[in-house]
Formats: sequence, structure tokens, C-alpha cells
Amino acid sequence: MSNAISPLAPLPRSSVWRNLRLNTRLFLEGALLSYIALFRWLRPMTYLASKVFMPLWQMLFFSFLGMFATGQEPTYYVIGNAMQITAVSGIFGVTMSIGGDRWEGTLPYLFGTPANRMAMVLGRAFFHILDGMIGVVLAFAWGVLLLGLDLSQTNPGALAVVVLASTISTAGLGLLLGCLSLITLNVMFVNNSVYFLLLIFSGANIPVSSLPAWMQAISFCLPLTRGIAAARLVIEGASLRSVAPLVTGELVIGAVYALLGYFLFRSFEQQAKKRGTLEAF
Repeated sequence: MSNAISPLAPLPRSSVWRNLRLNTRLFLEGALLSYIALFRWLRPMTYLASKVFMPLWQMLFFSFLGMFATGQEPTYYVIGNAMQITAVSGIFGVTMSIGGDRWEGTLPYLFGTPANRMAMVLGRAFFHILDGMIGVVLAFAWGVLLLGLDLSQTNPGALAVVVLASTISTAGLGLLLGCLSLITLNVMFVNNSVYFLLLIFSGANIPVSSLPAWMQAISFCLPLTRGIAAARLVIEGASLRSVAPLVTGELVIGAVYALLGYFLFRSFEQQAKKRGTLEAF
């Protein structure tokens, strides 16, 4: 009698745990190494300018512009732009983590490895999610110190969940854009266009309800729209339960973009192997 395992038979429990450990290690080590590789060339002052002072300049610009145009207090613009800072890490950071393999010539090794593609792709976003949350915290700190943002009614735990969901969502969009960077020559043009479109469509500076119907439809298909709305409600005193539908919707949007990016990556990989060109599609 043959001892071969049927293809339809479940894997032994030891094999399942071994695969889980390997994929977890791949996820964490790949996430750390890609983050280090991305920022290895940055001087501390450059990083400081992009992560500490850039949120300040953006917030001051749109807050004073909004106050001048509407006569309102800056709170609306401070919250919107503080949350929108997640897109810096979520879009630019994640995109460059994936696109960097093409620019640095390591894409053939990436396609040649037998490693789990899902763990490999999703791992590229992990540290950028944490980095994005730090950026939002710094932006809120600037808002409190310089623009009088009142957080006295805020549930810190609920706000942290909203920030986490929003950062995950923008990272999902970044994964999709990162996979597009494998076939796009000028990905920074695409990234900058998406970043500034989010300033308009996400409700960071213009209420979504005041936009035309077709723009509102686009807004609710994008990251941050629900996250910014949830953050404003939480800062006004709302509980996490009351904003749970917005948070769930934000996570769903991020998951959709991340899955689109993953399937796009697999499609590019298959086409590249069929054509015999790993770096030019």
C-alpha cells in the first residue's frame, strides 16, 4: 500500500504550523527590511522635515485658508488634515517599498523566490502603517499646541482605532499604486495626483455633502472619507460603537484596494514570466 498523501487530504498539523511560522517570519522580516531599505538614504533632517514639519505646514496652510474663506474655527481643517497625513506613509511609503524592487534591480529575485506572495506583498505595508499613525499623532499635537484643537471630549481609544483603520485603508491604496509602479515610468506623478485628489474628495477640507453627486460617489469609494468623518465625531465626544459602521467601511475599502494590488502583482508576475522579461512589462 502506498504511503503517499492524497492531494485532497488535509495537510498534517505540523506542516500547517510550520507554514504559518515561515509566512509570519517572511511577513515581519520582509516588512522590516523593506522599510530600512527605503529610508537608508535619508538623512535625519530630511526624515524630520517630512514626518514632523510637513504635517505642520499642510495644516497651517489649509486651516488659515479655510478660516479666511469661511470664517469658521480651524477645528474642522485641523482634524481633516491631521487624518489626511496618513496618506504620506500609506501612499508614498508603501508605493516606494514595492516599486523600489524594480528601480533597484531586485525584482527578478522577488519573482524567483517561492515565498508566499500574500505575506510578501502585505508585509511591505506593515511598518508604514505604524509610521503613518505616528504622523497623525504629531499632526494632532501641532493642532493642539498651535491651533487650539480641543480634545477634552475625545475617547483616546476610539480615536486610536479610527486612526489605525484609516492608516490601514490608505496603505491598501498604496499597495495598489505600488503594483502599478511596476509598469509605470512616472509613478511619483500618479502618487502626487492621488494625494492631492484626496485633499478634495476625502472631506479633509471640503465637506463631502457640499460636493456634486458624482464627486460624492467617488469620495465614498476612496480611503479616508469615512475615517475623517469618524475622527470628527469621536473628537466631538462620540463613542467607538457609534462610529463602528464608518470604521468598518474604512477597513473594507482598504482591504479591497489591497486585494486589487495583490492580484495585480500576481498578474504582472505571470505575464513577466511568460514573456521572459522580469523588469520591463
